[in-house]
Amino acid sequence: MKNKPLGLILAGGLARRMGGGDKGLIKIGEQTILDRALSRMKPQCPHMIINANGDPSRFAFTGLPVVPDDIPDFAGPLAGILAGLDWAAANAPETEFIASTPGDCPFLPHNLVERLEIARAKAGTPLACAKSGDWRHPVVGLWPVALRTDLRRALMEENLHKIEIWTARHGVAIAEWPDQPVDPFFNVNTPEDAARANELAARYSQV
Repeated sequence: MKNKPLGLILAGGLARRMGGGDKGLIKIGEQTILDRALSRMKPQCPHMIINANGDPSRFAFTGLPVVPDDIPDFAGPLAGILAGLDWAAANAPETEFIASTPGDCPFLPHNLVERLEIARAKAGTPLACAKSGDWRHPVVGLWPVALRTDLRRALMEENLHKIEIWTARHGVAIAEWPDQPVDPFFNVNTPEDAARANELAARYSQV
C-alpha cells in the first residue's frame, strides 16, 4: 500500500434500538464512543472523515469533515462507504483505500489497519474485513477507491444493500482477532450494551 488509507467512521445509522440519536455520542467511561474510536484510528490513518446524515454541526467538535450519504432513504452502511470513497476520490486523489469502522464500537484495535492490509496483501484480494471469534464484521474493512463506480451501480441499479454479497464478487480477505477478554468489535446497539461496555472499560482499562 503506497499511501495510508483514509479513515472513515460510519455514524449514519438510525439507532432505533437506542431510541434514536447518535450512538457515537454515548459516553463509555469518560469519553464518547466516537472519541474512543477516533483516538484509536487517528494514529493509523493520517486523515479521517465521518459519514453521517442530518445536521453535521453535532460533530463539529471533532474538527473533521462530515460526509452524508447521497443514496436516498438511509440505504445502509454500503451507502456510507460509497460516500467515503467518493469523498476520497474528490478530495484526496492520492488515496487508494479507505478503512471503515462503525461509529458504535468503543474498543477498536490499535493495529486494525495494519492487520487488515496484511490479510488483504496475503490473500491477493482488493478487499479485507475483520473477524472476532465466530463473527465477521463486514463494516470493519479496507475498501479500494477504484471500486466506487461498481459499488454505486450495485446500490443504484441493483438495489443491493447486503455488504457481503457485494464484497464476495470482488474477493475479501479476513483478518482475525480474539474476542476475549474483550471483543474489539463489541458494538453498542442498546442501553444494555452501553452498560456492558462501561463495565468492560472499567474492568479492562487497557482496552
